[in-house]
Amino acid sequence: MTEATAIRPANLSNTAPAIHYQVAMPQPESHLFEVELRVENWQNAVLDLKMPVWTPGSYLVREYSKHLQNFSSTSSDGESLNWQKLSKNHWQLQTAGRSEITVRYRIFANELTVRTNHLDSTHGYFNGAALFFFIPGLEQQPIRVKIVPPRPEWRVTTPLPQVSGEANTFYATDFDTLVDSPFEIGIHQLYDFEILGKPHQLAIWGEGNADAQRIIPDIQKIVQIEAEMFEGLPYDRYVFLLHLASQGAGGLEHKNCCTLNYSRLGFRAKDKYNQFMELVAHEFFHLWNVKRIRPKALEVFDYENENYTPSLWFSEGATSYYDLLIPLRAGIYDTKTFLANLGKELTRFLTTPGRLVQPVSESSFDAWIKLYRPDANSGNSQISYYVKGELISLLLDLLIRARHENKRSLDDVMRQMWQQFGKEEIGFTPEQLQQIIESVAGDDLSDFFKRYVDGTEELPFEEYLEPFGLRLEPEIEEDLPPYLGITVKSQNGREIIQFVEYSSPAQLAGIDANDELLAINGIRVSAEQLSDRLKDYQPGNAIAVSIFHQDQLRTCNVTLDEPRPTRYQVVLLENPSDAQKQNLTGWLGSY
Repeated sequence: MTEATAIRPANLSNTAPAIHYQVAMPQPESHLFEVELRVENWQNAVLDLKMPVWTPGSYLVREYSKHLQNFSSTSSDGESLNWQKLSKNHWQLQTAGRSEITVRYRIFANELTVRTNHLDSTHGYFNGAALFFFIPGLEQQPIRVKIVPPRPEWRVTTPLPQVSGEANTFYATDFDTLVDSPFEIGIHQLYDFEILGKPHQLAIWGEGNADAQRIIPDIQKIVQIEAEMFEGLPYDRYVFLLHLASQGAGGLEHKNCCTLNYSRLGFRAKDKYNQFMELVAHEFFHLWNVKRIRPKALEVFDYENENYTPSLWFSEGATSYYDLLIPLRAGIYDTKTFLANLGKELTRFLTTPGRLVQPVSESSFDAWIKLYRPDANSGNSQISYYVKGELISLLLDLLIRARHENKRSLDDVMRQMWQQFGKEEIGFTPEQLQQIIESVAGDDLSDFFKRYVDGTEELPFEEYLEPFGLRLEPEIEEDLPPYLGITVKSQNGREIIQFVEYSSPAQLAGIDANDELLAINGIRVSAEQLSDRLKDYQPGNAIAVSIFHQDQLRTCNVTLDEPRPTRYQVVLLENPSDAQKQNLTGWLGSY
């Protein structure tokens, strides 16, 4: 913790309750955080404590209180206080005549994600929503947090400022700030650097091939590009927390920090490294878009219930669009790589049948029950607001640029949203968002929003790409198999059907997700062999597909259909006009 971030605690009135937390981890191998809450100057007959059920940035009720155990409470003289649990996340203590109350509990922490808690022999990591109670009515009270590491060599990294003169003690101005400030405690590597005169830190936990000397200069480039776009950095200090994990990738944004999980060996290969830098660009962009430029429903967080908004397509989708653009602008990769990565996003979208079923505004609203809870029919019935929101943002950017000869762009939309809503953290409505986009575009976009945001019409990629000398085309694959419409995965020696596309030959023949695939025309087939086996047949051929359906042997007669594209790419037109070349150069910086 740098001296510049140390603060002196505010002088509270003698009657205002004071809130202190202590977090210890004496046996980290047990995965148990030991938490102590001390409330001073309490004057009421009861004390209500509530634990959040979700954390901002991750739109799913995660029931954090399920990990809480060993709850107890005492007064200042050590006497046990009566308490009862009123709901899944609500504890109530009888506190008449008691001005100082101490609550102790443990939190089991063995889930290494950016939105949960993890404690083992090498580190402790926690998010405030998953560890701390809030006191209804006192959410605006400042909170002190003291960390007690299990070993002298463990250090503490957090975006919270340290209390001057108190070791490992930190200060949050209110509960929202505490929730927004994760903690990394352990023997992680820690690197200090400056960007635009402001201090930054990169903390790396875990073993892997991440090279800080390579990563930090690229982080600096990304931060500088985004700062230029928004005309400055809205913080005094920023922390990047990087966890090197066995697999997977993900991030969670905070106002002055982000947590990144990435494959521990995912930094050598160029394409994987580029994906990591896109993750950095995405989470950093969020410190404006969604952390400060927030939908109205997220202006004041309700930690006990879902916070519904139809605008996540902009909060997450526009951010996803920029996580492709920012590394290009920063010189981390070139135009060819950008177009290749855009093709991958288009492939994800165009191979998802649910894009024609669920509007992206509905996908945003239903994030709490659908996106993070996929089932066997999800691909048929829903679309990710990340993916479609990204591609709608692409179309809006191209529309604005084409109409104004690159003198205006989606960048101007982001800047106006920042000036009008983000700086003061005033929530925006869907109508206000549309109005700002229209003001930058200089046109009425009601039809666009009706068809593509609130509707399910196919997005007109060709129309919007053509002025920039580009076109969308399916990648030509030789010897494509005829279309069956299933996705199969090998599991413990069994070939399990994961997904059956709506109205596909397989579905029409009665094949279901979770069926076990056995054979085609009497000969055993595996997931790995399926594509090659289908190449033995032609569209229109009938084949016998043998399956176990709920442990019953069935043979389904399936008529194969014409091959379907499995990949799409964005390519340059063969003879672009000068205007098209100029448009593309204005957008991507080169032709």
